[in-house]
Amino acid sequence: MQIPDESQWAAACAADGEFQLASRHWNGGLQLDIGDHRICLQLNDGSVSAGAPPSDQGLVGFSGSEAVWQDVMQAVPPRFNNDLMANLSVQQGLSRSGDAVVHAQYYAAVMRAVELLRPAAENYPLRDGDVGAAGRMDAPVGRYIHLHLAGCDHRIYYEEAGQGIPLLLQHTAGCHGSQWRHLFEMPEITERFRLIAYDLPCHGKSLPPVEKDWWARDYNLKGEFLRSVPLGLAAALQLQDPVFMGCSVGGLLALDLAHKHADVFRAVISVEGALKIEGHTDELGELWHPQVSNEYKARLMDGLMSPTSPKAYRKETSFVYSCGWPPVFLGDLYYYIEDYDLTAAAKEVDTNKVGVHILSGEYDYSGTSEHGRAAHEAIPGSTWTEMKGVGHFPMSENPVAFARYLLPILDSIQ
Repeated sequence: MQIPDESQWAAACAADGEFQLASRHWNGGLQLDIGDHRICLQLNDGSVSAGAPPSDQGLVGFSGSEAVWQDVMQAVPPRFNNDLMANLSVQQGLSRSGDAVVHAQYYAAVMRAVELLRPAAENYPLRDGDVGAAGRMDAPVGRYIHLHLAGCDHRIYYEEAGQGIPLLLQHTAGCHGSQWRHLFEMPEITERFRLIAYDLPCHGKSLPPVEKDWWARDYNLKGEFLRSVPLGLAAALQLQDPVFMGCSVGGLLALDLAHKHADVFRAVISVEGALKIEGHTDELGELWHPQVSNEYKARLMDGLMSPTSPKAYRKETSFVYSCGWPPVFLGDLYYYIEDYDLTAAAKEVDTNKVGVHILSGEYDYSGTSEHGRAAHEAIPGSTWTEMKGVGHFPMSENPVAFARYLLPILDSIQ
């Protein structure tokens, strides 16, 4: 491969607004070891120049073979090479050096600098009708409902649109129901299904309960409480044989509900589902660290998505992660990584009672396609499909592509 020129790289970063915002106050540098070659950027209070910094303080480095970097630097990188953390997580050949906190503080700048080494990619179009005329109202209507959960009164926000079969929608970890906004505007869905997207407590517009000193306690999302939210909503809204669809944490919850509450739901749709996600939350401390902002979470989520998803939708999905209560994302991962494990119980799911459908995004390096296929193989009678060209957040990063995979499932449920 052709080794990038340091001076041209520095000039591109200096001229890029996204990099300039992400690198503010950075004193240190970025070092890429590409086989036997090394290229560096020096940062002085966010001002970028070519060359190695005077010391290792504030220096973040990544190294790998020329072949690995050639994949990373393609206009549309292959699976798991679109993002440095994706490559590291699934051990595709890169290694990292430098202080973990500095890495988290400036990962958004690091990844933007890497993106600027790639050829220009196609500008993928938005969904038709997403930019509306002045005064146009979108379909969903929002309300609050009180549910008694874990001994407290919770004021839960939800939005709904459509008619027909009730379809409860659970967002991902650290997020809220806005992720489902595109589905509300698809008449091919809303003419047959009543969509209900809710915010978990402490997420979005569902504020923490006033009866608990939540500000003085650790937040860890556990399965019993998480399951009680859709169950409570189904009961309070008097939903008859609803469908449940969730993504990520919600995708695991879908399978959890199919196992434990098959009598409540006619079907579940597990987006990015798995039997078990390996890892330990105590290794993810930078996700809630007093020296690391929510910008780190946002940029990590960008890396979970496909480079072929429209950039505006990817940035919108990441934006939501930058807005959440700081502990909530890491706390939600307690259920995702520590609490949930359906490995031994998967064979007990009765798909004669509840339909089970699993969808996995090609570029998702967390709930991978391999995870989804394994869950399908362990649950007799379930269905599984790999969604090409999307990642961890198909409903928000690329709703048009997602609909192509979702509609046949909804047809079968109807």
